[in-house]
Amino acid sequence: METLIFQLHAPLSSWGEVAVGEYRPTADYPSQSAIVGLLAAAFGINREDEAAQIALNNGYKIAIGVLSQGRLLRDYQTAQVPSRADLKKRPHATRKDELAIAKHDLNTILSTRDYRQDAASLVAVQVSKTAPYSLAELAQAIKSPKFVLYLGRKSCPPAVPLYPLIMQTETIKQAFADYWQPLAPSFVNRQSRPLCLQKLVWGDDWLGDDVSIIGEQRQLSITRKDKVITRQGWQFGDRQEHIAVLAKDE
Repeated sequence: METLIFQLHAPLSSWGEVAVGEYRPTADYPSQSAIVGLLAAAFGINREDEAAQIALNNGYKIAIGVLSQGRLLRDYQTAQVPSRADLKKRPHATRKDELAIAKHDLNTILSTRDYRQDAASLVAVQVSKTAPYSLAELAQAIKSPKFVLYLGRKSCPPAVPLYPLIMQTETIKQAFADYWQPLAPSFVNRQSRPLCLQKLVWGDDWLGDDVSIIGEQRQLSITRKDKVITRQGWQFGDRQEHIAVLAKDE
């Protein structure tokens, strides 16, 4: 079973969950939509290119191996914005354009945004019949991305190279273990001990018995709203996600 594995590790990362109003939460591991967006950035695919975005979303199976959930960081923000009526009256291609009105006409908005500190994960990707690119092409794009890669938000660049590696393995758990061995020195926690795989996460598109395909039996199934419907309109649908917990984050 040919599988592409790469690593995600950053001082800050943010994997958006359903957001209502002022609060912008984050999951403790990457969403499917975030991984698809990262692959699209690697190929230089714009959000406006709906066909290419949907092809990426439908063309691959994605599983996550969580090495560390990191620590929660909550950021309280204030920002000045013009009213919608003011924006309609003039072009505003940049933030400078938005704020080019009298200060007393600007409104203040409040928001709270969550991040994960020092979180680390491994990502497994396999192709489906409709995949627009081979795993070798994915690996090359990740090594030499067209757009800057970041982990959820532009303020979250990777701490280390993603180091994509194509492997032949029987299960996803084994692929993570085989990939992890030569990279163990690059992932250390605050006590300088190598991190271990804490949990496996996968979706319904991994057809077959969990143990034979993933390497672990699912312990929990949840509904997650991270299936891309339209990237340009930021619309996402529900997706079933399965989790096997292997160890606790210390």
